Amino acid sequence: QVQLVESGGGLVQAGGSLRLSCAASARTFNLLVMGWFRQAPGKVREFVAAITRGGGSTTYADPVKGRFTISRDNAKNTLYLQMNSLKPEDTAVYYCAARITAYGGIYVKSDDYDYWGQGTQVTVSS
Repeated sequence: QVQLVESGGGLVQAGGSLRLSCAASARTFNLLVMGWFRQAPGKVREFVAAITRGGGSTTYADPVKGRFTISRDNAKNTLYLQMNSLKPEDTAVYYCAARITAYGGIYVKSDDYDYWGQGTQVTVSS
């Protein structure tokens, strides 16, 4: 069982920055492929970014490329999402997700993930 707790959301003006954190309870955090997703009101949950178990590879959704950075600290069992140049369309509830896998890799579909946090609200005002 893996518990994920997000933090760091809030209200920010367009052009500002926020850093989200996701603390994981798993002893084997370094074996988890991790991802960030978001869901805006009235929309389906969408992929934002993902990172491999060791942190050596990352991938991003096109709308956030060049503005968001996903990273992880396996010693602290924590996943991060640095969000810069925020836009009103980034407003959403942001979720971290974990996939237990013996094979590594990187995943962009929500169905590929086994565990989810409760979400943290990010609101970007214009």
